[in-house]
Amino acid sequence: MTTTAQQMSSLPSGLGIFTTLPDLFFIPELVFGGLVWILVASTNVYMANPQGWVMFVSVFCFVFTFLWLLLFIMGVNKNSSMWASLDVAYHALAAFFYLSASVALAYVTTALGVTNLGNEILFKYYQEDIAAVVFSYIATLLYAIHAVMSACRWKSL
Repeated sequence: MTTTAQQMSSLPSGLGIFTTLPDLFFIPELVFGGLVWILVASTNVYMANPQGWVMFVSVFCFVFTFLWLLLFIMGVNKNSSMWASLDVAYHALAAFFYLSASVALAYVTTALGVTNLGNEILFKYYQEDIAAVVFSYIATLLYAIHAVMSACRWKSL
């Protein structure tokens, strides 16, 4: 087996994670997840609002994605073959969490937009919620793509 074939048959580590396709999504996931976290944290909570769930999902995924990235950079994933399956499982769970948070936030944002468009301050929060919904769906898409590509990589190992 050549060194190129050996490198392709294992998970990358160190700065090599920035050269493989599924792992290139770590940085955009952190950026868009952080934007969701910031935007939701900056708005007011009205009525029965799912922003607590959205905050939990964005903070959980941000922290664990950052830790996952650090583990890959440190090369901890070289010690066992289970890391590929854990990578798929984590990113699939994160995509599911973000999808549930995105749908709930979009529903409440739509309801708030219909009832509070006359108030200028509430309209500002409504616009921030719209941005949070958009970024949340982008984060969902990034995590889903990462999960699918990680599953393809896992299958090829």
